[in-house]
Amino acid sequence: MDLNNRAKNIKLLAFDVDGVMTDGSITYDENGVEYKTFNAKDGHGLAKMAKNGFITAIITGRRNGTVDRRALDLKVTEVFQGVKNKLPILEGIMEKYGVDFSQVSYMGDDEPDICILEKVAIAACPADAVDKVQKVCNFRASKTGGHGAVRELCDFIYESQVD
Repeated sequence: MDLNNRAKNIKLLAFDVDGVMTDGSITYDENGVEYKTFNAKDGHGLAKMAKNGFITAIITGRRNGTVDRRALDLKVTEVFQGVKNKLPILEGIMEKYGVDFSQVSYMGDDEPDICILEKVAIAACPADAVDKVQKVCNFRASKTGGHGAVRELCDFIYESQVD
């Protein structure tokens, strides 16, 4: 099945954070507080998907309060932080909403994401994902993590379903 047809079936979009929703930078202040910078255009894409009935999810290995805040602002449906094995979390979300892998898109950028990327209908990555990830993805954004890759995927899926 070609990518456009796969996109027509997507109901759940899941994302890693560092290197996908951000550029992968991790910034600390002198007190050890971690900061993340998110892209407004990516945010608009995610918010549009949530507003139009798509299930949106964040599954990330790190834990940070800014992720909760960003997810709340964008009305992300499910947020899981501090996750080392991401696949069982995604499978739990799928079960909760009654979707299967043919209805799922996931965007990741590094090796912990491969376990999911190998199973979903649209395996997506930013342009600057590590080589091992790029090899398993069928959607490679032209934009890098934190600089429009999320929006590119959201627009692709949305436009495939409204045509």
